[in-house]
Amino acid sequence: MTKSSSSSKSKPDRETIISVRNLRKTFTNSAGKDVTVLDSVSFDVARGETIVIMGGSGCGKSTLLNCLIGEYELDLGEIHYQTKDLSAPKNLTTMSPDEKNALRKRFGILFQSGALFNSLTVGENVALPLSEHSNVSPEVIDMIVALKLQLVHMLPHRDKLPSQLSGGQKKRAGLARATAMDPEILFYDEPSAGLDPVTSTAIDELMMDLSKKLAVTSIVVTHEMDSAFRIADRMVMLEKGRVLKIGTRQEYEVLRDADPASLTRYEDQLMNQFLNGYNKGPLTNADGLSEFEKLITG
Repeated sequence: MTKSSSSSKSKPDRETIISVRNLRKTFTNSAGKDVTVLDSVSFDVARGETIVIMGGSGCGKSTLLNCLIGEYELDLGEIHYQTKDLSAPKNLTTMSPDEKNALRKRFGILFQSGALFNSLTVGENVALPLSEHSNVSPEVIDMIVALKLQLVHMLPHRDKLPSQLSGGQKKRAGLARATAMDPEILFYDEPSAGLDPVTSTAIDELMMDLSKKLAVTSIVVTHEMDSAFRIADRMVMLEKGRVLKIGTRQEYEVLRDADPASLTRYEDQLMNQFLNGYNKGPLTNADGLSEFEKLITG
């Protein structure tokens, strides 16, 4: 398969806050075979934009997210960050542990499940990053918690435990905690997973609202296409661990709406199938599994 090149629209005009170059990550599957989950992945993220990373099961989305936040060591490649406290771009892969910890304080992460501590109230969950990673007084923490919960419409639920919340409320509480330290960059791992369509739309609108109010850069990993087309400025399509296309939401809308019979390029046929959820096309075979998914599972 020939990897498509990025168009001029794929390069952001604004200041770059994240630059990923030739990222490669390999794991060993259940059959004992080394599998390259990410291969030669490169893209830039502009300050203040929302970029969606998407692709089928096993394409490497979650692995890429974990590489970006420094949870996984790379086999090859570089990830440069240019946060406001850095005078020049700095490579995550060569940072000391202290430097990585300092950089991560500029991150906010919304995990797929919300990842709230069940023994803590909603307010205590939101306060936790401030208590652990800042020197502000309890009185100031209390005010910040109230502000963050108000932003996500969760202030009335401040004293509830996570077990008393709905799925959407847990996501909102998790988002309040993710923004507690006023991050420059928000990472979202499948923010719409497990939510009904109405709640999913409400979470998307909240994400867009926070992006504007807090002026943050957002990296969203998702396979929910309705959500992706609502929130994205640009999209990165992964397939078999490689970047298939980087483009604006409008470019992807044209590809989604195209008649499959009119598409002659393999890559365009593949993306059209994925974007529309068709069960026939180059992504699937007779048993309905992608070839890459078969490779990952052995």
